[in-house]
Amino acid sequence: MVDSVKEARGRGVLGSVRPFVRFTAAGVVWPDGREEAVDAVIWCTGFRPALSFLAELGIVQADGRVATVGTRATAQPGLWLVGYGNWTGFASATLIGVGRSARTTVEEIKEFLANPNTAPA
Repeated sequence: MVDSVKEARGRGVLGSVRPFVRFTAAGVVWPDGREEAVDAVIWCTGFRPALSFLAELGIVQADGRVATVGTRATAQPGLWLVGYGNWTGFASATLIGVGRSARTTVEEIKEFLANPNTAPA
């Protein structure tokens, strides 16, 4: 674990819980049925994207893809798909390879949280 992750976990601002059962327009639904609003979701898709969780949002197109600008979903505010799209390749399977995209995603999320009504460019 890198130092910044250790530090964030130590401050109690970074943690993980899983799995939620589905997305809603404003957040997620947990296995106990509780809905929770979330500001941003980073969906790390991997080599074969599992997009079934996105079906209820109506953003999966007829070709089975989700439209994105960079890693941000164009039809769902607050959703980023890292490891997905045209930029992926051999190096994207490594931490070094995904680094540029991850840094860009962080900047996009920061901008979104500061200006949530701005459409992706």
